[in-house]
Amino acid sequence: MPVFKRTHTCSELRKTDAGRDVSLAGWVRRVRDLGGLTFIDLRDRYGRTQVVFEEPGLAEKAKSLGREFFIGIRGTVRLRPEKDRNPEMPTGDIEVVAEELVIFGESKTPPFLVEDETDASEDLRLRYRYLDLRRPRMIQNLQIRNQAAAIVRKCLWERDFLEIETPLLAKSTPEGARDFLVPCRLQKGRFYALPQSPQIYKQILVIAGVDRYFQIVKCLRDEDLRADRQPEFTQIDIEMALATPEAVYELVEEFTSRLFGEILGIDLKPPFPRLTYAEAMARYGSDKPDLRFGMELQNLTETYRARGFGILDKVIADGGEVLGIEAPCELSRKEIDNYTSFVQGLGAGGLLWFKPPDSGPLAKYTEKGLVGEGHTLLLLAGEASKIYGVAGALRLQVARDKKLIPEGIYKPQWVEDFPLFEWNEDEGRIQPMHHVFTTPHPDDIPNLDELENSPDPRAILDKIRGLQYDLVINGAELGSGSIRCHDPELQRRLLRIAGLNPQNFSFLLEALEYGAPPHGGIAMGFDRIVAMLCGEESIREVIAFPKTTSGSGLMEGSPSEVEESQLGELGIRLEGDEG
Repeated sequence: MPVFKRTHTCSELRKTDAGRDVSLAGWVRRVRDLGGLTFIDLRDRYGRTQVVFEEPGLAEKAKSLGREFFIGIRGTVRLRPEKDRNPEMPTGDIEVVAEELVIFGESKTPPFLVEDETDASEDLRLRYRYLDLRRPRMIQNLQIRNQAAAIVRKCLWERDFLEIETPLLAKSTPEGARDFLVPCRLQKGRFYALPQSPQIYKQILVIAGVDRYFQIVKCLRDEDLRADRQPEFTQIDIEMALATPEAVYELVEEFTSRLFGEILGIDLKPPFPRLTYAEAMARYGSDKPDLRFGMELQNLTETYRARGFGILDKVIADGGEVLGIEAPCELSRKEIDNYTSFVQGLGAGGLLWFKPPDSGPLAKYTEKGLVGEGHTLLLLAGEASKIYGVAGALRLQVARDKKLIPEGIYKPQWVEDFPLFEWNEDEGRIQPMHHVFTTPHPDDIPNLDELENSPDPRAILDKIRGLQYDLVINGAELGSGSIRCHDPELQRRLLRIAGLNPQNFSFLLEALEYGAPPHGGIAMGFDRIVAMLCGEESIREVIAFPKTTSGSGLMEGSPSEVEESQLGELGIRLEGDEG
């Protein structure tokens, strides 16, 4: 095959290039046969250029081209006639008159149009991901991802952070999601684990003297998937010696502001506001509140106390709370019925409502002026531990349905002072709210004694805060971090409280006994950040080769069975195997 050297991309040529001899290469987007002339739209990852074939032999050859053939052309740039220019295309003023055509790769008929607007199912797109990624929108997402990584690296390098890789084959330290286990052929019966995060390694790096570490790193967790979760995902991992929450906030605000400023032209206006976990739950029913719209939760327990409404009287007498959401619109009975089913699906007993002046079951029990004209009050009642989360989900659902959330607005805030521990209802035990390596708030350390000795530890959990924090933008948690526990005895104690065996973390505990500096950091969800910058709902749209919600790689057919000989080398026999 003759050597073909591309001189320009399909987005470069302008009217100032008229008369220039050029060589282009790309995929055939469309072929138009206009009698003696054949036109094609040639596309590469940079853009599109119109190519015209006038010489009869070349025009005939061009007619045989199909969509997604990969070709090269040599020719001369000329201006299009004024009436045929396309102001919507950067190259719309010119066309290339072809003098040579080379077909490098023919294509079968694609299973869907390789265009931004496609009706192909997600499964079909993932099955033919190499075609899906040719779509301009997907290429743009990958370009934004690349740009975002460069901005983050530049910002951290400017501040003397070292980018250091940590192992992918690690020790299994069960502490949260399930590990992916990797059998070791050289030591049969022993397993590595793929790291859920570099948490322990980055702490050890700081102990080792790397006072500023970062890594844009793959993390792997064997957990149920959804739109913003993948079995393998990428995070911006950061750790600092002598860190304080304020130091972490300032650093993250700088590179996050650069990301949104340079890529979207949006000023996030740091410093970002802060909410405590307790405030976020009380006002929004969520530890990742969306601040782009109002509809804050109203605690109406005292408003409805002793009003004679039987259900509410009983809830209040039992120590429960009454929460209201005032929707700034009139909701129909059908909509209210749908919201009732929605909250019942989340565990609430039901939903009460009122519309001024006298509509709804609360009409006789609601004082005049509590609810604005043309608005609808939705009321939930129950145990505080359950009802706030339901109310927060209802607030979001109503806002989405009634289109109350403005587009193009970004509202960042820090949520801090999380409880260090929470209660796992399914397993009946204490577990870390974030992770077990977080140091308690200094004022709350004395409450650990009460927690360890209480017959009902659930009553103590709110008394012990951790020095942990989340960055939330528009209801999405984009980062989570903490100041770490660098006291080995306190760390052992926290592990025991969480029901974890300190022996599983012996290498970290031992390292902490050799002059460990105070340290802390944060892990930012890189896929989520890029998805927000790209305006995508799902992180699958910004990952080159994502998995489905069942954990399948449809293009390559993973996970797959393996040969028995491979299992034999590892000393593994599948359950049900004979012998």
